[in-house]
Amino acid sequence: MPKNSTGQIIAIIVVSLVIIGIGALLSMYFGRRAKSSADWLAAPESLPLAVVVITQFATAVGGGVLIAHVGIAYSAGWSVFVYEGCVLVGFLGLALIARWLREQKFTTVPDILTRLFGANKTVTAVAGLAALIVPFGWLATQFVAFAKLFGQLTGIPAAVLVIAIMAGSLIFVLPGGLTSVAWTDFVFGIFKIVMSLVIAGYAIYLAGGWGGITSRVPERLWSTGGLTAVGGEQIWLWVAAIVPGTLTNQLYYQRVFATKKVGDARRGLVLSGATILISGVYAGCIGLAVRAMKPDLAGPEQAAGWLITQLPTALLILFGAFLVATIISTTGAALQSVVANMTRDLYQNVFGGRRGDRATVSLSRLFTVGVAILAAVLAIAFPSALGWLVASYAYSAAALAAPIFLGFVLRKRFALRPVAALSSMVAGIGGCAVAQLAGTTVPYAVYGIGISAVVLLVFGVTSGAATSSTAPEPSDSKEKV
Repeated sequence: MPKNSTGQIIAIIVVSLVIIGIGALLSMYFGRRAKSSADWLAAPESLPLAVVVITQFATAVGGGVLIAHVGIAYSAGWSVFVYEGCVLVGFLGLALIARWLREQKFTTVPDILTRLFGANKTVTAVAGLAALIVPFGWLATQFVAFAKLFGQLTGIPAAVLVIAIMAGSLIFVLPGGLTSVAWTDFVFGIFKIVMSLVIAGYAIYLAGGWGGITSRVPERLWSTGGLTAVGGEQIWLWVAAIVPGTLTNQLYYQRVFATKKVGDARRGLVLSGATILISGVYAGCIGLAVRAMKPDLAGPEQAAGWLITQLPTALLILFGAFLVATIISTTGAALQSVVANMTRDLYQNVFGGRRGDRATVSLSRLFTVGVAILAAVLAIAFPSALGWLVASYAYSAAALAAPIFLGFVLRKRFALRPVAALSSMVAGIGGCAVAQLAGTTVPYAVYGIGISAVVLLVFGVTSGAATSSTAPEPSDSKEKV
């Protein structure tokens, strides 16, 4: 149970409600920029470079950084930067195809496969499900993370907190979809960056400064050698799991699609990747500081919760606001991404649903409420059983990585067909499943991606050379939402 006084708890709740209220006002204000269903689903060609950079940061830095990454630093020091570095590598990989992605005016990841392999409802359905499972997993796990951390701050029951964060997420998304989410994330992202540095600095101060940390924490954790303190095997596992997961995460693609200037698409990803390192500073400083002050915690992931009990009232209240801003910006982005797949890929492209512009936005909002409620129910019912959702990263990457990136490479040399994409995705999912059942040491996503790539190469080579009539790439013939 939290040790905070009733006055502190009330203050934390009030400030948190103020943050949600500010988010609601921002969302409604920026939501007025959404003039069509296309603006709601994709915010096409509307985001300046600075907004793209900060909204990518706000989307990527959520509950995992607050708890798990601090735990990594507590047990393995600066190795947490290797984890963040894997995300950066993923961003740089996306940057290689960013300009092409932006030029094609896509809405969701399945649109990419349609352009590369041709329109096919089965391909769209499989790709749509593979693309939405990761943000849905993010959504549910972020709800759980918020309930656990905020529960430590206030003692409020987890179910109440999950419902509260669900409502806050809906406030972010409903007014303008991606348009309101991106701009609100921009404002909250700046707040998150500032607060990350403030809390990290205070944690070092509590530990007696950097000298206090170095005198009580093993040198292997805080020196440059701390980058590899977690061990080579774990680093390889991170590389094999995180890089593919980042390369195929639709949340990041959507911000590339929405970049105002084509030339900013690549720069936005590179700069966004650099800002991700700020989360490494936050997690690393807190983890090492707590290690110096409390080296006997029962588990490394308790480090963030323990620090909460040491904060003075003013900073504790600000931390509550920081927590709300961090979680809600990620949940809002994840929720909107899932709904974009449901509306664009499943409803419109697979089932052939056709509605007017305003009716499409209304349907998207209805989907938004339904998805949020489902995620909240799962978070309440299975707060300790959501670990299986981590597998969503592996299966999503195994299904999408080869068709997107290898398909991009082969697109001008071979006449790629829908059957190639479908076979590659099914092979990737199957390879993942077999490797998972076999209990392989190497992450099963690697096997899935490898098998998917081999199958795609076979289909690509046997399909024959591409011609101008079989591999068109018009940048302006895309069907509009």
